[in-house]
Amino acid sequence: MSEKIEKVLGKLLKEKKLTIAAAESFTGGLFSKVITDVPGSSAYFLGSIVSYSNFAKEKLLKIPEDTIKTKGAVSRDTAYLMAKNITEILGSDIGVSFTGVAGPTSEEGKPIGLAYIGMVFLKDTEVFEEHFYGSREEIRIKSVNFAIKEIIKRIGG
Repeated sequence: MSEKIEKVLGKLLKEKKLTIAAAESFTGGLFSKVITDVPGSSAYFLGSIVSYSNFAKEKLLKIPEDTIKTKGAVSRDTAYLMAKNITEILGSDIGVSFTGVAGPTSEEGKPIGLAYIGMVFLKDTEVFEEHFYGSREEIRIKSVNFAIKEIIKRIGG
């Protein structure tokens, strides 16, 4: 039986003495829940901000109102700033962000299943544009699993 990916991530973060923080929108805290389901996660998980509303993105994550108005809450630019800013706010080595459309309806004219997952690893930033299919819950789970796998790749797992 293979080990759950969140446990693999936890082991790697501990071994490499790295910390992680999250900025979540459409995942609603799911990434944080999955990470903290692993015993001992307080050694590497610094925390998260669930910025479900645009107001929270602006006030808590310091996303410029102009970025949200011109690019959209669901955009590459917003995901980038969410990941970058959470690492600065919490002082983590790794920051991950999630913004997207889980359904049941499209948002900002963007299709259900569209996800932007931002990642900062020791100041190197990357944003993934993914299109997931399935129910609202499946899209959120797939987004979280995708991010965990990508983080593992980047830190050498």
